[in-house]
Amino acid sequence: MAGAASEVLSGMITPALLISASGTLVLSTSNRLSRVVDRVRVLTAEAERSQAADATVKNARRSRLIARQLEHLASRALLLRASMTALYASIGLLIATSIGVGFAVLLELRYWVPVALALSGACSLLYGSLLLVREARAAVVSTLEEMAYARSIVSGEPEHPIEAS
Repeated sequence: MAGAASEVLSGMITPALLISASGTLVLSTSNRLSRVVDRVRVLTAEAERSQAADATVKNARRSRLIARQLEHLASRALLLRASMTALYASIGLLIATSIGVGFAVLLELRYWVPVALALSGACSLLYGSLLLVREARAAVVSTLEEMAYARSIVSGEPEHPIEAS
């Protein structure tokens, strides 16, 4: 009996590792989303200042860059939202897995429900992670575009975007 109880508790606690991983990714994703929001605010303020200034070629180029950057940031924000949704779903499904294991043992049911919940939770964690990879790549593309603009300002040459591979 004691062996069975420890197996049940072990089965209920096992999803905690994935819950912890999901929680860490949620925290990281929240920080990334905060940085996107902060960057949007900076670019918005810069765009407002730029509109108040004289319309020079340099301001027109900067305005185009700001518009492109805002498009990148919107895309990133949507990816981060989808990722956070998947990660929160993962946490909920993994918690449900732990509860499902307990009920399956208590009510002497088959384990297909907790197994299905665990697989769903793991798949949701994987999907959220893949979305974060896409968002990180989008962030790099945006940064490279801004670097090309800055380099063109410093060198006085036209922009030559760096290709992200």
